Amino acid sequence: MIDLSVSNLVKSFTIGDNILDGVTFHINQGERVGLLGKNGCGKSTLFKILTGEYDYDEGEISVAPGRRIGLISQIPVYPAGYTVEQVLGSAFQRIHRIQREMGMLAEKMSAGDTSREVLERYDKLNTALELAGGYDTDVQVSKVCNGLGIPEAMRRQQFEQLSGGEQTRVNLGRLILEDTDILLLDEPTNHLDLHAVEWLEHYLAGFQGTVLAISHDRYFLDKVVTRVIELNQGKAEFYSGNYSFYAIEKEKRYLERMRRYEKEQAEIQRLTETAKRMHEHNTELLHKRAFSIEKRIARIQQTQRPDKARTMTSRFGEMEFLGDEVMEIKSLGKSFGDRVLFSDVELLVQGGERIGILG
Repeated sequence: MIDLSVSNLVKSFTIGDNILDGVTFHINQGERVGLLGKNGCGKSTLFKILTGEYDYDEGEISVAPGRRIGLISQIPVYPAGYTVEQVLGSAFQRIHRIQREMGMLAEKMSAGDTSREVLERYDKLNTALELAGGYDTDVQVSKVCNGLGIPEAMRRQQFEQLSGGEQTRVNLGRLILEDTDILLLDEPTNHLDLHAVEWLEHYLAGFQGTVLAISHDRYFLDKVVTRVIELNQGKAEFYSGNYSFYAIEKEKRYLERMRRYEKEQAEIQRLTETAKRMHEHNTELLHKRAFSIEKRIARIQQTQRPDKARTMTSRFGEMEFLGDEVMEIKSLGKSFGDRVLFSDVELLVQGGERIGILG
């Protein structure tokens, strides 16, 4: 069953410059797909089109009936003063509607209405509540918060007072609790620590819905996705594997396109020089043959020269240090207003060390 289908999608922000130029793909229910491409190729634009935030110029988008799409980078506007707990609780709106109706029916029964219609409706709602996990929402919230690193103190804070990264993390938790059918993950690991990334990978492994992920984290993609869609020059290209497969296959395709391009260019150059020499002889017969060759050149299906993303070529070499200690940090702290980022940081850097800062 196809969950999401995109056909000949066209989108431009400037007339004559299509960022998406006929993108076509479909994603089956339960698939884990990585959406890749260089910066500015239209990945986030495509996500915003899928959620309805952006309109599109041409094409068709089809979502399977009853399937809900959630995007973590699209943070809803909540009422002023909403706490993180209330934001997470908003994931259970369907459960809350069931509970409210059950409450009204309970009042009717307390008032003496024991009609068959009321009793059957209450029983039906109670079954739906159990299937939706309505009796263990607190357990679900705690599991997600523990996994994503949302501590109890943060849950009591007002959502609007959180940093952008913290809001994104809370919103990811809300989408997970909401049991969204199609998850659009836009750089989901950016604001997660290593433990939270591992928890998210484990969660997605058991997730019954469909995942479409944008990420520069190749390790995350390797563990999560089983297919890759790359946006390249406004079109979609497909790779049947994870990131490692994509990287190898992309290089193979580049080399094959380059060989085809160079072969075509050599043939065009040979024919062009032949036609030029025939024209130079200035005879009617050779002119006719030259014109025939030029028509043949025009009919050759010219391959566009393949481009390749540039790679960083910086080299980190050794230096001769006068002493063993390169840098020392003592009691370093930084805050923005009342928000303390870090305090009492101590660090001693020795010559030749390679240090990564995580968080």
